[in-house]
Amino acid sequence: MPNPTKLIVDCSTGVTTEVELTDEEVTQREADAKAYEAEVKVKEVESAAQAKVKADVLKRLGLTENEVKALLS
Repeated sequence: MPNPTKLIVDCSTGVTTEVELTDEEVTQREADAKAYEAEVKVKEVESAAQAKVKADVLKRLGLTENEVKALLS
């Protein structure tokens, strides 16, 4: 199976060339995708933790569960 391709555009001439990615580029692309997925998961966890802290603070201030949900949504 051939590797994916990339487009190279020469802006001075307007010529567009489609080139197959090298094995190294494919490997780097896969590593970048995995790193991005891991980063997204970390941000989701951090966001959920931050929302929990905010909710806890609002509850300690005497707000009801529904009021907290309304403020955080």
